[in-house]
Amino acid sequence: MRAGVNAVTAALVVGVGIGLALTPDGRAWLARPTLMLGDAANASASPPSAVDAPPLAMTAVAPVAHPVSTLRDKAAQGQLRIGVFGDSMADGVWAALYRDLRGQPGVTVTQFSEVSTGLSRYDYVDIQAKTARQIAEEPIDAAVILFGTNDGQAIELDGVIHHFGSDGWKAAYARRVDDLVALLRGQGIAVYWVGLPEMKRAGFDAKMNLINEVVSVRMAALGVPFIETETLTRDEAGEYDAYLAETGTGRRRLMRANDGIHMTMAGYIRIAEPVADHIRRDAGLVRPSEPAGE
Repeated sequence: MRAGVNAVTAALVVGVGIGLALTPDGRAWLARPTLMLGDAANASASPPSAVDAPPLAMTAVAPVAHPVSTLRDKAAQGQLRIGVFGDSMADGVWAALYRDLRGQPGVTVTQFSEVSTGLSRYDYVDIQAKTARQIAEEPIDAAVILFGTNDGQAIELDGVIHHFGSDGWKAAYARRVDDLVALLRGQGIAVYWVGLPEMKRAGFDAKMNLINEVVSVRMAALGVPFIETETLTRDEAGEYDAYLAETGTGRRRLMRANDGIHMTMAGYIRIAEPVADHIRRDAGLVRPSEPAGE
């Protein structure tokens, strides 16, 4: 168990340091060892080209009730363990969630995310197997998931390559999403899926929009909360803007990193806030500053 205030605090410092590094002082995120596997610069990492296969048959899945009562029971017992899974974007969400929820008695927020990972390239990191190991070693009650920034590339499934955006790719990606949710729910873990934010480059944004569409449909089918972040990361005109007005104050703050993909710490706090609020509602928690019963 990665327990203990010192260990968690040290991990938070690392997470916050990542967010603070994402400012216009030249220390851009991509200076870190983070591979954007879907980018043309890393085309050599992609599977070999092949004629896209026919679409996979999708199996209808009956929605499963989101286990709100379980979370309430855990919180009432004084221990609610939250894990954050995903890629480099999820690293920042973890730091922001820890910051937001650290005042809740008995609530822990653990980082399981890893840079350069995703659901497309299981030959690189098999997320299904990795997640199974993680939750076996450190049980949790709720999982917050954010994948996608590395997934705009082909998927090889059952020996067949499905090119990004094809019907076969959508079905293959949906299957991996379903499998991951099933793995977690099979252990009684409540799942929250965080959507991808608005991106600066139009071509990359279009890819992320497609991933959001596939995932949001699957979350609706599975009865999993999908917390969209696109509207939170657009300006008043509905466009990408690195500077956005803070909720409440209206003061414009730098929300995005120089790469137009990742966030600053202020940006991660912005997209993590609705996630924390959702968990609070489901678990029957209140903000430390709020009197109980209001």
